[in-house]
Amino acid sequence: MLYVFIGIAVFLLIVAIFNVKIVPQAHEYVIERLGKYRTTWHAGLHAKLPIADRVSNKVVLKEQILDTPPQPVITKDNVTMQIDAVVYYKVFDAKLYTYGTSKPVAALGNLTATTLRNIIGDLTLDDTLTSRDIINNKMTQILDKETDPWGLRIVRVEVRNIMPPQDIREAMEKQMRAERERRETLLQADGHKQAAITRAEGDKQAMILKAEGERDARIARAEGEAKAILLAKQAEADGLRLLRDAQADAAVLELKRYEALCALANGRAAKIIVPTDVVDVTRRNVLFAEETELGTHTKPEAADPEPAFSDPCCEKLSDDPEYQDLVKPAKKQK
Repeated sequence: MLYVFIGIAVFLLIVAIFNVKIVPQAHEYVIERLGKYRTTWHAGLHAKLPIADRVSNKVVLKEQILDTPPQPVITKDNVTMQIDAVVYYKVFDAKLYTYGTSKPVAALGNLTATTLRNIIGDLTLDDTLTSRDIINNKMTQILDKETDPWGLRIVRVEVRNIMPPQDIREAMEKQMRAERERRETLLQADGHKQAAITRAEGDKQAMILKAEGERDARIARAEGEAKAILLAKQAEADGLRLLRDAQADAAVLELKRYEALCALANGRAAKIIVPTDVVDVTRRNVLFAEETELGTHTKPEAADPEPAFSDPCCEKLSDDPEYQDLVKPAKKQK
């Protein structure tokens, strides 16, 4: 009897072991009873009826990645290229995921391929290469809507590689190189332009400063000359004022006039206009010289020149006719 109870206890223990399940976090179990959906187990400890209940599917609720292989796609301008995409999805309903389609992951891969072909078919090559964000957003919206009956939520879709044909890639590289050379030429031309403008501005400023400097120098020179003339006139006025204050007589004034006449005669003028009063002064000076007999003394005459030295020998020869005949031809030769 004891062995019977032990056997029953062991049997119940084995049944409990095989029918009590612990569901991990971020997992769900789909339970069927007699082949029909019964419930969905969430994370925790659960027990099922032996033989009647069974775990139909173990679903992972974590975000998963589907990497689609590269596939040929034809663009709107009839360019065939290879494109692959990465789909990030997660299961939000284990029941729909289990009973919505037989192979939800494979169905998602095929749906991704067909959707990508449809989207790329409406774009040109240039739009495809420059509109990755648009392609990603459209694919995410379409796939998320189409996979709702499968219990899937599409988090995002990323186009990973876009591989045009080899000739297209070479043409694109040439175009890119030409564009870079064009930009370089434009930058160099703009740099030369800016340098020329800066140089012209510098020359302009230098000319302006030079002109201002010459103007200031002329102004300073003119001011100096005006000041010098003013000082000279002031000195002359002071001299005249001193003469007036000293009550100079007529003789002194006439002497000053005579000095002025002498200074005037020392100039380079070809003609001198002598005022009437200067003529009168000169006449008076002449009368004064005649009355005082100044300047009438003459230089004594020079003494008689001494007779030249005479040579008797030469005088005798000069009287000789033969000597005269010898001297005349020599004079003719000279």
